[in-house]
Amino acid sequence: MDSKPIAGLGRPPRGARYRVLGVRDGRVCPERLLEMGMIPGAEFTVTKVAPLGDPIEVDLGGSRLCLRRSEAADLTFERVG
Repeated sequence: MDSKPIAGLGRPPRGARYRVLGVRDGRVCPERLLEMGMIPGAEFTVTKVAPLGDPIEVDLGGSRLCLRRSEAADLTFERVG
């Protein structure tokens, strides 16, 4: 398990699990990410990555969300086992 906080997903492998540590004020309105469920402590799994790496589909508590790299760059998270 990598407990080092990271920002942005880059090109994550399918099936990778992450835990949200925080949302910072960046390009995307932080309230939008919080409303989608990206709250501190929430865990999500990468389910699909578009061929060019943007967007990324994640499973968050049974809901599927598509995140652009610019949105993911505003999240701070850690990789979970």
